[in-house]
Amino acid sequence: MPTHIAFLRAVNVGGRFVKMADLRAGLVHRGYGEVETYIQSGNLRFTSSLNSVPEVEAALEVALQDLCGFTVTAIVRTPDQLGELTSYGMGLPAPWEGESRRYVTFLKKDPGEGFTATMNGWDVAGERAHANGREVYLWFAHPSHQAKLSNARIERGGVVATTRDWKVVSALGEVWGV
Repeated sequence: MPTHIAFLRAVNVGGRFVKMADLRAGLVHRGYGEVETYIQSGNLRFTSSLNSVPEVEAALEVALQDLCGFTVTAIVRTPDQLGELTSYGMGLPAPWEGESRRYVTFLKKDPGEGFTATMNGWDVAGERAHANGREVYLWFAHPSHQAKLSNARIERGGVVATTRDWKVVSALGEVWGV
């Protein structure tokens, strides 16, 4: 069975809590195999008899609705895709000297050219973005809660998204990527 990695949007924030152990057990009960989670922020690795990423996302979202009692958007990547996006991100130069906080925003669908141009042209003091395919790499010179470029602002560009700290993504790339 193919392996998939899912990044769950808005899990264990804002009153939308689910225990990862319960989630793993529930997904195994629904036929998913080799279910693993990484920290409490909704990062899943699993096998499924489904091959198509859109089919996997749709089936997983139905299972998550049942298990969590609220709607959960799943943004799925293959291990190859995770490995590629982490390698790509490691090769990106920092936009300025000194410390910066790095993040990756995962997009559910391919963005339009206008969205990509907006992200690549983002030039707010202490903030930069670089869109590549269905990922947006972010750098902040200040804490993310102070950033103008938030997940909500990214979604105003017509995409569904979830953001992870670069340290989490690079760690997942090492253990779950190919």
